[in-house]
Amino acid sequence: MINRWIAEATECDFKVALETKKPKSWLKSVSAFANGVGGTLFFGIRDDREIIGLEDVQADAEAISRLIKERITPFPDFILVPERENGKDLLVLTVSPGRATPYYYKADGVMEAYIRMGNESVIAPNYVLNQLLLKGMNRTYDALISEYDFKDYAFSKMREQYKTWTGNSMEDKLFESFEMRDTNGRLTNAGALLADQSPVRHSRLFCTRWNGLDKSGGMVDALDSAEYSGSLIILLNEGVGFVKRNMKTRWKKTANSRIEMPDYCERSVFEALVNALIHRDYTVLGSEVHIDIYDDRLTIHSPGGMADGTRIQERDISNVSSTRRNPVLADIFGRLGYMERKGSGFKKITETYYAAHNYRDELEPKFYSDASSFQVTLYNLNYGTSVSAAKVTIEDENIAITSDHVAIEVAIGKLNATQATIDKAKAVFANMGIDGVFGRSDVAAITNDSVTAAGNLINKLKNAELIEPVSGFGKGKYKFVAPKE
Repeated sequence: MINRWIAEATECDFKVALETKKPKSWLKSVSAFANGVGGTLFFGIRDDREIIGLEDVQADAEAISRLIKERITPFPDFILVPERENGKDLLVLTVSPGRATPYYYKADGVMEAYIRMGNESVIAPNYVLNQLLLKGMNRTYDALISEYDFKDYAFSKMREQYKTWTGNSMEDKLFESFEMRDTNGRLTNAGALLADQSPVRHSRLFCTRWNGLDKSGGMVDALDSAEYSGSLIILLNEGVGFVKRNMKTRWKKTANSRIEMPDYCERSVFEALVNALIHRDYTVLGSEVHIDIYDDRLTIHSPGGMADGTRIQERDISNVSSTRRNPVLADIFGRLGYMERKGSGFKKITETYYAAHNYRDELEPKFYSDASSFQVTLYNLNYGTSVSAAKVTIEDENIAITSDHVAIEVAIGKLNATQATIDKAKAVFANMGIDGVFGRSDVAAITNDSVTAAGNLINKLKNAELIEPVSGFGKGKYKFVAPKE
């Protein structure tokens, strides 16, 4: 019976006996459980789970209820249940996650809020206490009104993306419905984070391409580094661009198509960076989102752990429910076409990797979180392998790494078009490569569109100077060309 209790506990602590003279030893866990995802205290059991039992379970139960009422504020929801195991009496105290956070332990004129860190209950750092205060007020950081006025800032990047995604101009009245400003013209924190020249300095993005497998050489040995500031949209675009600039794409040309073998899956990088920018904890000052690229992997690190207090490495990635720390930002990015609102980012990151031509089981993306940070690790799909190990052979095949190829991919990603159109353009390029010659019927076959829609896509590529007409293959034939400097 007791094993079932332990197995079902979200978090748990074990106490051999009830400490009444030093109740802080267990009341701090009550505070931590109420401030987090809940948890269970087992009285009469040692840490090694050996059942010792309690001498007077009725008196202990009364003392537990009394001490919680006297020393935890506000009063948390809990259930106290007596159990009997192997002829020994136990008490099981289950504390529910609270809504009126923070829950403090108070004694001797001191009030302390606790959180769980690993298997311990520790005093909540100031930034976590700020989160708990917001949660208790049913508010989020991104919805708070800032000190900045809407009239003092431009939103060209946001307006541009809104136009691209919806086909409509973004009128000023939408800034209120998007919860980016109030009726007095003051920006919310979400609005401040999306301004072209964002005044929220700690929303910067640091990117570094290290020389080797770690940082042991310091910045002197960094091959490339950049620091970006401004709108979250700028950070997203620049971050993805930095990764593209520092990776190579290996490809195999076949008779009718071209097989792409990039170092990293662009979609996975995009999803991981969106997650880092939207779900990071902006109450943590002096800490930014970091992209670190090594020879064999890249990591994207963001301040703040999982919003629900769980640890991602202990969760089923394919079934993680969406708990949004910054719901206003998440909603805006959904309206701009950057993310879905149902929380499928983790799944997309892994599934895109699984589908890569050069994927191997040991290259599965890794996710890690603790109370103060979140990190995604994406492995270099081409590191340490020959082309043959990446599911292709090189006999009589044209295998190459080309800067023109990467430049065209980057330029397609920056097309002034919807994401669906960009994806179709990428599909055409993936099939045709630099040397392939194609017309409207070829594009229609690749994209499963009408010939008219295929013609529209060709026109977009022509206007962007990414394709040029070729002769000798009939009328209306084109091939890709690298963008002009």
